[in-house]
Amino acid sequence: MDYEQYMREAMQEAKKALALGEVPVGAVVVLNDVIIGRGYNRKENDHDPTSHAEIIALREAAKRQKSWRLNGATLFVTLEPCPMCAGAMLQSRIERVVFGVDDPKAGAAGTLINLLQFPGFNHELKIVAGVLEKEAQELLQGFFSNMRKEKS
Repeated sequence: MDYEQYMREAMQEAKKALALGEVPVGAVVVLNDVIIGRGYNRKENDHDPTSHAEIIALREAAKRQKSWRLNGATLFVTLEPCPMCAGAMLQSRIERVVFGVDDPKAGAAGTLINLLQFPGFNHELKIVAGVLEKEAQELLQGFFSNMRKEKS
């Protein structure tokens, strides 16, 4: 599986969020080398705290598969998942998460806490970090830099 190829797809989703004024995070779910779900942050536009890229991509993938069980799937996301998204990934039974940049404020795949490999849960995910890290970081930093300029 070409991690960079699918992370570039997630980056395209993140740019859709950016165009809407959302924090630019994008995600894709891949099963058997086919993208089965796509998502990008929509919290502000949807007025919904659960409208994270990962949640939207997982919902689309589950609908497409006609099952909440996404065994064998990989989720690619530009930013390390938060605790809510990590919980959704565990519930969906995906095999792996691949992310671009660590999240020092809410990272639940090892930066603050590792919910995805917590020993008491009935499922664990493989974690791959740092794929297209520089590109993902630049997109996020540019967004927050512009936001700070607009507030000044």
